[in-house]
Amino acid sequence: MNNFLLHIQYDGTNYAGWQIQRNAVTVQEKIIGAIEVILKERVNLIGSGRTDTGVHALGQAANFRTDKEIDLNKFQYSLNSILPDDISIKKIEKVHESFNARYDAKNRSYIYIFTHSKSPFFNKYSYLYPPIEKINIGRLNEMSKVFLGEHDFTSFSKVNEEIRNKICFVNEIRWRRVKDLTLFYISANRFLHGMVRTIIGTLLYASEKNLNENYLMDVLSKKDRKIARESVPAKGLFLYKVRY
Repeated sequence: MNNFLLHIQYDGTNYAGWQIQRNAVTVQEKIIGAIEVILKERVNLIGSGRTDTGVHALGQAANFRTDKEIDLNKFQYSLNSILPDDISIKKIEKVHESFNARYDAKNRSYIYIFTHSKSPFFNKYSYLYPPIEKINIGRLNEMSKVFLGEHDFTSFSKVNEEIRNKICFVNEIRWRRVKDLTLFYISANRFLHGMVRTIIGTLLYASEKNLNENYLMDVLSKKDRKIARESVPAKGLFLYKVRY
């Protein structure tokens, strides 16, 4: 059985996230449909993880298995010719038969983009936030250290009784100013539904209200989504990279 890994980019604006679901258009559905047109067989496409409605990806990964031999360059070209313009297969490689894009992933990282003045070029891919001076990079970086290491992130995820394990290990988190943009970066072994956007929203709230790290530690310890603050909009979030 041959196993192939796809490296994928997509604009999530028009999709209800990555994972196939009823009565909604998803990225996974579009790619599976294109693969099945070419191979003329049913496939199971395994993604490295879900992205929520409206979230984009610079480095999503997914694998599928088939008995057929594939010319990688030709197959990539054919896939991209079928897929809509907002989904792109950047690379295809053959991997070990046992490889699983979800369970073999060691680390995932996201970036979030803030703009501080109206721009038609960034509108779909960033959050237009108040004056740039309102984001205190130094303070946000200090407070963000609370999330480093292993924690139960129940307070920062959407309620989902199917997922009992809410423990994640965050190994890197930082804020950075790039000209008139503000970038947020976070890397962890796994993420929960809505976790990144809720962390960002809560950090911004704490910074604006001059709250300290004890506030964030208290939110973590309560394990209650109602305690954390409102999530930032999905359109500024990108799945940046998956490491194996």
